[in-house]
Amino acid sequence: MADESFVIERTFEVTGDRIWKAITDKDEMKQWYFDFQEFIPEVGFEFQFWGGPDENRRYLHLCKITEVIHEKRLTYSWRYDGYEGNTLVTFELFARENQTTLKLTHEGLKSFSSNNPDFAKENFIEGWTWLIGTSLKDFLKENNHQ
Repeated sequence: MADESFVIERTFEVTGDRIWKAITDKDEMKQWYFDFQEFIPEVGFEFQFWGGPDENRRYLHLCKITEVIHEKRLTYSWRYDGYEGNTLVTFELFARENQTTLKLTHEGLKSFSSNNPDFAKENFIEGWTWLIGTSLKDFLKENNHQ
């Protein structure tokens, strides 16, 4: 299990409800994460988006929300249209006063084909590290309103 999962934790100087909004509001998400046509944080809601390493190698991501605990946990499946493999992404929030730790876990990475280097664990580590450690951090810094 350990080698097929990736975990990143970051602590932000904002309240838990602020981060919850950043990870569940489609208008906020498109500013630091991906641009979703629609996103409703409810179990069973399905969403999709395009992403990839460059304009010539883009993949349709197919996701379905599997767990929602308001302002605490959000989990959804993550797979690629036309490719084998299915993974789970979980955002967990641990709020303490005006600080919140976000723990992101992406599990099941070995279910993706090792024949496609774009699906290598290192690429997920690099992507999530940038998304959580830089993009979300900068977004929260610039948009720290309640």
